[in-house]
Amino acid sequence: MGYLDKSAITVDAVLTKKGRELLAKGRQGFKISQFAVADDEVDYTLYDTAHPLGTAYYGSIIEGMPLLEATSDETQALRFKLVTLPRGTKEVPIISLGYSSITLTYGVSAAVTIVPSTSQGFNGPGFGYTAVLYDSSAGILSGTGLTTSPTTPVFIGEGVTNNATVVRGIQFTLAPRDVSAQTETQLTIIGNQTGASVTIPITIKPQPVATQG
Repeated sequence: MGYLDKSAITVDAVLTKKGRELLAKGRQGFKISQFAVADDEVDYTLYDTAHPLGTAYYGSIIEGMPLLEATSDETQALRFKLVTLPRGTKEVPIISLGYSSITLTYGVSAAVTIVPSTSQGFNGPGFGYTAVLYDSSAGILSGTGLTTSPTTPVFIGEGVTNNATVVRGIQFTLAPRDVSAQTETQLTIIGNQTGASVTIPITIKPQPVATQG
């Protein structure tokens, strides 16, 4: 990690592996159609409404903070993304899944279909959702309805990143794997348009042992 000198306006771009792959294809293959910004390095508790020099200096400490250097690991950056919502929006969009938790038993439970919805009519056609199953050894997660490649749009920590499944879609299917012991994990659904997210616990139980009577 490094810091950038704020005495000059600097744009520091670091391409991910996928970005370098697209860049190698030439200008036709490397077209930036969407981007995300975040304020990970900002400590808003430093906003000082009691500054003796008045309102113009309330955020002076924040404005003078160093910026974090760009990183190519999308799972470890952009933890606090900024979202632009239409003028007049009165409430932050909320995602509903129809489940507060999911428990599946291998060999007994059928796959569960999850159809997210976002309040206030957000996440229209083309946007969809990104789903992150934190432990890929617990279940099989798939998404349908979108053809774009998945990314990890949230900071989920290095330990989770190494074993997570990330898919995009309009709806998702979760099926249990053949686990040897009861496995507890989490499923996070993120709206690709709004950045809203919801996380629910997932429990996968092993196949029951048959007993002879």
